[in-house]
Amino acid sequence: MSDLLVRTAVGALLAIGITIVAELRHALTRSGVIAATALGTVCAAAGWDWAGLLVAFFLSGTLLSRFGEKRKNANTGGMSEKGGARDASQVIANGGVYGVLSLASILTGESLLIVPAIGAIAASTSDTWATEVGTLYSNSARSILTLRPVQAGTSGGITFTGTMAGVAGAVFITILTVALGFPASAAAAALAGGIGGSLIDSILGATLQSRRWCVPCGRETERTIHTCGVMTEHRGGMKWLDNDGVNLLGSVSGAALGALCLL
Repeated sequence: MSDLLVRTAVGALLAIGITIVAELRHALTRSGVIAATALGTVCAAAGWDWAGLLVAFFLSGTLLSRFGEKRKNANTGGMSEKGGARDASQVIANGGVYGVLSLASILTGESLLIVPAIGAIAASTSDTWATEVGTLYSNSARSILTLRPVQAGTSGGITFTGTMAGVAGAVFITILTVALGFPASAAAAALAGGIGGSLIDSILGATLQSRRWCVPCGRETERTIHTCGVMTEHRGGMKWLDNDGVNLLGSVSGAALGALCLL
């Protein structure tokens, strides 16, 4: 039996086990389990180093999201579109680019595709760390464009603590990249893609992402249905571009910045 088939089979079993535990811990929804299992299987087929980086992103993001969850919910005040368990669209938004590039490496045999892939997963890690830590320690943030105060959890809102956490997330992937023996270009991709991709994510969140308003509560939100149960009104940005879409574009940006490290 070829190494590819073995990695695929073992990777599928491991992915099923990890995602089922994540569902039981309320970290993934049922659709999230399906998407994460498929993603993990493909990455394992591409190589254990590919799978290792994906697991590092998933576990670190899950642990941070669960830590101080009640406090973060109170600080964000119903701003965020989604919370709690990750669904399929969130899994794809954060890991989809990495998964596509891992599949491309299997089909083409091109090992250098790991470099932009690392840029993509570093961007997702950086953004996740920044969001989870930033909303834990403050109930307010500042717009990345105008520096005006905004509600914590607002897309495009940044804090010093959250920004430093985002940088730490990129460094975390960089260290793992070096530990796994990837070339210097991959480590550079982790830093450039992680920090740059997260920055672009915030800029897109502040400019193009859909913004909504709850009339009864008089509050801005990303939710179609506010916590009060009322349908919110679209007040700005592209109506079709939600936070998952912005996260996907941030990951694409990380991959593009990572690819530049090959030049």
